[in-house]
Amino acid sequence: MEKFDLVIVGAGFAGMYGLHKFREKGLRVRVFEAGTDVGGTWYWNRYPGARCDVPSIEYSFGFSDELEQEWDWPEVFSAQPDILKYANHVADRFGLREDIEFNSRVTEVRFVEEEGLWEIAIDQETRCRAKYCVMATGCLSVPNTPSLEGADSFEGQVLHTGRWPKEAVDLSKKQVGVIGTGSSGVQAIPELAKQSEHLFVYQRSPVYTVPANRKAMREEVQAEFRKNYRQIRELQQLNFGGVSNFRLTESVKRAVSKEKQTARPSKILELNEETLKQMIKEQGLGVLLSFTDVYSDMRANEIANQLFREEISSIVKKEAVASSLLPKDYGLGCKRQVLDRDYYETFNRSDVTLIDLEKTPIERISPKGIVTGDSEQSLDVIIYATGFDAMTGALLKSNIIGRQGKTLKEKWQFGPEAYLGLQIAGFPNLFTVTGPGSPSVLCNMLVAIEQHIDWIADCIGYLDANGFSSIEPTCAAEQDWIAHVNQVAEGTMYTAPSCNSWYLGANIPGKPRIFMPYVGGFPQYKSRCDAIVKNHYEGFVIS
Repeated sequence: MEKFDLVIVGAGFAGMYGLHKFREKGLRVRVFEAGTDVGGTWYWNRYPGARCDVPSIEYSFGFSDELEQEWDWPEVFSAQPDILKYANHVADRFGLREDIEFNSRVTEVRFVEEEGLWEIAIDQETRCRAKYCVMATGCLSVPNTPSLEGADSFEGQVLHTGRWPKEAVDLSKKQVGVIGTGSSGVQAIPELAKQSEHLFVYQRSPVYTVPANRKAMREEVQAEFRKNYRQIRELQQLNFGGVSNFRLTESVKRAVSKEKQTARPSKILELNEETLKQMIKEQGLGVLLSFTDVYSDMRANEIANQLFREEISSIVKKEAVASSLLPKDYGLGCKRQVLDRDYYETFNRSDVTLIDLEKTPIERISPKGIVTGDSEQSLDVIIYATGFDAMTGALLKSNIIGRQGKTLKEKWQFGPEAYLGLQIAGFPNLFTVTGPGSPSVLCNMLVAIEQHIDWIADCIGYLDANGFSSIEPTCAAEQDWIAHVNQVAEGTMYTAPSCNSWYLGANIPGKPRIFMPYVGGFPQYKSRCDAIVKNHYEGFVIS
């Protein structure tokens, strides 16, 4: 059986950077990827309208000066095809594919205790062993498809936004139903409306969105970023969400205090209504989310909610449709913020129909379409835009088995337990990239990924240099960190009683309700990680 120093599961951006970094450290590495190529979430999510909600120039790797200088982004917020091109460029430039096995879905990751090695199975067949295992499986990589009566009986085409086909999908002259209005639904619906004869949108719950930046990348902007990339990367490290907020009108060489970078703008309660409306007019709805108290003060949150509702009501022409599109039982900040392009305007089209499932729930899927209440809508295509089993889904699906045969599923039966979102007690030398308990999805993922991979690489370097064989967190440190993660989230809109988001696992029936990402901000998290290392890996057992 082949042995490696380290195995990585997943060839998205985390797996790609991990392979590059660990090879630089002199380790023999193998990556296993279920898809046919690199890209992770940007490989699988090919649905119309898919794009990133972080500025493209900042949603990029910072580990290579040369890479920063040679890549051109076509848009300020680039679409999926361009992000996938970037992933392929990275793979080509650093020769990554030679150490990646594609079409290789990991079905078991088992710790062989007597040898201190991880055994990896692909499609139920044991393939190799390694001293270290890094799970780079992504936070949003296991599609969630709701269990609906009669779903298998539908005679038309069935698609999921999270597993969109590589080949072109022809929706012309077709009656199309899309279920779900979360992030992928909001992005896809305007494009699906243009492509289909008639689009029926089945909305389970309305969502808050803000208009996306539509601008093409200007040459002078690209040049300015290239000139200032080092400072921009430094500012990313100081920003709550890992985004520098660099503007051409400012100098990145100015003195920037840590407090200024990590703090959000002033409180919404300090401004009058007319001032707020003027800000919305000038800066868009996104300005509402820039105030500190929107996330923690219920009165401030409701002010923002009402301003949002007024703005959307002015866009959507039909009063009944507008009313259905407005969230009323939860506030801004509860769920992941969605960027839209003509989402609300789309519902003014005569060939788009909104079905409010709060009023008329789906009774069943029939061979010909979807039955809601007393009516059946005939459809040619059903598209599930129903999101993912976030944060934990891919890890649990990998069937990880630790010490004494204990599975990760057993350990996490009441919710995910991990130290820093990096390691799990009882699973030595197993690392998770952007796992539960880390900033992950509340941060610029590329910044979070690089910080995690660098930390893991330094940790392995420390172990190997000092003759140690394994590392894992203590149960006490793990529990203390979980308590801290929940304490920081307490009192925010993320954990409000009215909030039911995938951050809490609320979209998956039977999944334990626990807030999974770290809401304290990237700088605070990174500082804690660095302090733990300085304290000789405090909270870890090294043997």
